[in-house]
Amino acid sequence: VLLLHLLVDWFQKQNVLKHMDTRELRFSRAMVFAIEEINNSSELLPGITLGYQIHDSCASVPVAVQVAFQLANGLQQLYDSNTGCSRSGKVTAIVGESGSTPSMSMSQIIGYLFGFQADALAKLVKHFGWTWIGTVQSNSDYGNNGMASFLRAAHKEGICVEYSESFYRTDPQSKIQQVADVIRRFMTSGDMKILLEELARKPFPPRQWIGTESWGTAPEFLKFHFCAGAIGFGIPQSVVPGFREYLLDLSPAKAAASQLLTELWEGAFNCQLEKNIQKLKSPYTDTSQLRVTNMVYKAVYSIAHAIHNIVCKKINSTIQCDQFMKIEVNFSRNGYHVSFNANGDPVAFYELINWKTNENGGLEFVTVGHYDDSLPIGQKFNMIKNISWLDGGVQVPVSVCSDSCPPGTRKVLQKGKPVCCYDCIPCAEGEISNTTDCFPCPNEFWPNEEKNVCLPKPVEFLSMHEVLGIILAAFSVVGACLTIITAIVFFQHRASAIVRANNSELSFLLLFSLTLCFLCSLTFIGPPSDWSCMLRHTAFGITFVLCISCVLGKTLVVLMAFRATLPGDNVMKWFGPAQQRMTVVCFTFVQVLICILWLILNPPFSIRNLTTYKDKIILECALGSAIGFWAVLGYIGLLAVFCFVLAVLARKLPDNFNEAKLITFSMLIFCAVWITFIPAYISSPGKFTVAVEIFAILASSFGLMFCIFVPKCFIILFRPEKNTKKNVMGKK
Repeated sequence: VLLLHLLVDWFQKQNVLKHMDTRELRFSRAMVFAIEEINNSSELLPGITLGYQIHDSCASVPVAVQVAFQLANGLQQLYDSNTGCSRSGKVTAIVGESGSTPSMSMSQIIGYLFGFQADALAKLVKHFGWTWIGTVQSNSDYGNNGMASFLRAAHKEGICVEYSESFYRTDPQSKIQQVADVIRRFMTSGDMKILLEELARKPFPPRQWIGTESWGTAPEFLKFHFCAGAIGFGIPQSVVPGFREYLLDLSPAKAAASQLLTELWEGAFNCQLEKNIQKLKSPYTDTSQLRVTNMVYKAVYSIAHAIHNIVCKKINSTIQCDQFMKIEVNFSRNGYHVSFNANGDPVAFYELINWKTNENGGLEFVTVGHYDDSLPIGQKFNMIKNISWLDGGVQVPVSVCSDSCPPGTRKVLQKGKPVCCYDCIPCAEGEISNTTDCFPCPNEFWPNEEKNVCLPKPVEFLSMHEVLGIILAAFSVVGACLTIITAIVFFQHRASAIVRANNSELSFLLLFSLTLCFLCSLTFIGPPSDWSCMLRHTAFGITFVLCISCVLGKTLVVLMAFRATLPGDNVMKWFGPAQQRMTVVCFTFVQVLICILWLILNPPFSIRNLTTYKDKIILECALGSAIGFWAVLGYIGLLAVFCFVLAVLARKLPDNFNEAKLITFSMLIFCAVWITFIPAYISSPGKFTVAVEIFAILASSFGLMFCIFVPKCFIILFRPEKNTKKNVMGKK
């Protein structure tokens, strides 16, 4: 004989009156119905009879615990000795109490109660994007343990709980009022009814309700219309064939044979035996949503299948039983499947119930989806219908402490608040944001305006395609063209007095060097490379030294020419054309030597400058050796100062057309430009450094060009009467 024990809450104390809970009676009748089905089955446990005992816990935890101790210690009479069953064949199984709190108390004695619903509720809240909630639970084992499990699961899902309140149905009214505006989960139906009645006393702002199976499918709560739109889990309902007929197959004679059924009949019909139970409208006869009833039915069949799989075998007249055999239960019944995992736990499967307003204005339970914990993450919820939310709409309500931070900002937690409450502050310069925090872009990338994507930094250099580059290039070409035109004019009038008087050979060499000076500025425009960096600096240094060397040679010729006019002075023989050429070559060779050493030891090279500007890359030339650069520039300055000093000394020599005066002005401009260049070059950022260098080259070149050659060209072209030997020598 297998004895099954079921604990139910038949009686509840309310308003100091005792009455029967006919819904609980239906649970016990479902157990009897399932046992009779199994005992009459030829396929399941043939030859084995199941018996049962049903206990009333009176909704009392101490009573439930007392019965659990009695069952666990064998202190209860487990079977009727008159049946002839041997005590050695005794097997005891317990179907838990219909209330969760007493069942949890019993679980401490005979096993444990799994908390799948807490995890499922946390996933439900996360599924709808709610991260900011408040909770209320019964101050009982079911509520407190369930809430503790839920809070752990919610924390894993990133859900913040602003407050967590608890109360019990016997608490004073003041306590109920304190939590009346909090509507969340883990309350038994008895406690929930008290809270809803308190909330119904006066209007309150709409709230989205989420309920556990303990009250989320309780029909007596449908009268609270402010719960419209509530969602929650429900034990899957099922149809149990023949069960309704079994409940209604209750004649007065059968009712009289059972104390409980007699109390049912007396309570329903006021002791009138002629009444027909087929017309009775009560939770006992309501089989429209068999949820807990089906759980009782499934529990009995699960126990029967488990015993069926481990029936002891008789070997050599000895009954042998494997006490440590692994029990596997896996069966289907009435359209549902029952199985257990490796830990002995059933797979968590719930219906998602929505409280919808029907055509008559009342509330009804509608199954809108399912939760199956055996499915992969992201597929556990299967929605089959639209949910009607608290406002009657289909748009999911928002429940967050702080809105998601927009792109370009990051979260900063608010002091004393949970992690779901934060402020959004802009990301620092050069950073982008993802969903939670800011992080810097790589070196060669920069955020877009929204600060949500890192884009490659634009590369900047002095280009031929921009206005500044076009202007400087145009001046370079114009300067070179003017120099060439001047050379043509001089060549055509090479026999004239003014050309011959000013050392035509050095003049043509100076014009050639000026042309190179104008053209070398073009090497500074465009994307720099290692070769262009070496070319631009060395070409600049050598051409300018060649230019200054020619000017210096012309200045020396003027000085030597006037010294040669003294009686007996034969100095000009030491500074003839050959010596003039040698002077230019020697001065230029020194600069060539400096440039060669610079290129060999540490030449200029192109770099990607990431430090001058944060949001762009400057493509520029690094000096390589700063000593080499300043040596080249210093040597040019040294020659220019020397030339300027000699020109000043020769400026007042008696000549109607003294070239030394023109050289003095040209060197004055040259020195002024390059003295100004140094601080401008150091302080100019990026491509403007190159522009400053080009401007200095062009300005000094134009200064030499206009000061030395324009006055001569003006006389040659427009005042030819002055282009005579007498006029040049200052003779009347």
